[in-house]
Amino acid sequence: MALIYIVEDDDNIREIESIALSNSGHDVSGFSCGKDFKKELAKRKPDLILLDIMLPKMDGLEVCQQIREFSNVPIVMLTAKGEDMDKILGLDYGADDYITKPFNPLELIARVKSAYRRYTKYNEKSEENIIYINGLEIDQDKHICRLYETQIELTPMEFDILLYLAQKRGNVVSSEELFEKVWKEKYLENN
Repeated sequence: MALIYIVEDDDNIREIESIALSNSGHDVSGFSCGKDFKKELAKRKPDLILLDIMLPKMDGLEVCQQIREFSNVPIVMLTAKGEDMDKILGLDYGADDYITKPFNPLELIARVKSAYRRYTKYNEKSEENIIYINGLEIDQDKHICRLYETQIELTPMEFDILLYLAQKRGNVVSSEELFEKVWKEKYLENN
């Protein structure tokens, strides 16, 4: 089951998309504008994004382009803009697929399934080594840390400490345990 974010300003269309994807086993959250969606995106990363182009406050192309600056999550554009140039722009801005309205819910499910399958097949290792906590993203493979999409410069030791605490979140970590796990030396107390 994938977590899918739907960014669509038309309540009826968003509901149709939500029902179709929920009935096919996905966890779905809907947003009516790009700004609300981006706030949630900073807290919790989805497995796939279904994105309209014509949105209030911030258009879908701009949203797509900004997401591509920090993530390769699959993005499927679903929009009324059906001209060839619109499709080309959507794909150039970073969309993985492009569906025009009106749409067949069964085709939507099939395209979402296809995009998600491709993504998981080629990104299994890297995504499971990323920890997300309330806007904090810790990439264990690349030793990169971001807070609300802004990279934080950390020394290797600072990164290791943050990573260990993130892995143990919700648990008490003693200074002895932290020292031994991060510095990999025996902790000696000074009396």
